[in-house]
Amino acid sequence: MEKLEAEIIIQYDDPTSAKAVAEAVSPDNFKVPPGLLVKTLLNGNAVLTFIKCRKELPTFIATIDDLLSSISIAEKTLKTVKET
Repeated sequence: MEKLEAEIIIQYDDPTSAKAVAEAVSPDNFKVPPGLLVKTLLNGNAVLTFIKCRKELPTFIATIDDLLSSISIAEKTLKTVKET
């Protein structure tokens, strides 16, 4: 089976926001089935996520969707905290 790969980079206005988002989604790095690798790193104002998948395309797509959903929730939470 062919290996599918993705690199997702999301830039933030400041390193504090990037760190908060990276920390919120990093636990996902450890909860993946065999044949799937998800690694999230912080790089200054950016959150970098690398995905490698040796499973079927639907698994790859679902993994990216889950990641982006988790990032969206983290961003909404961060926005709410900043507004209070």
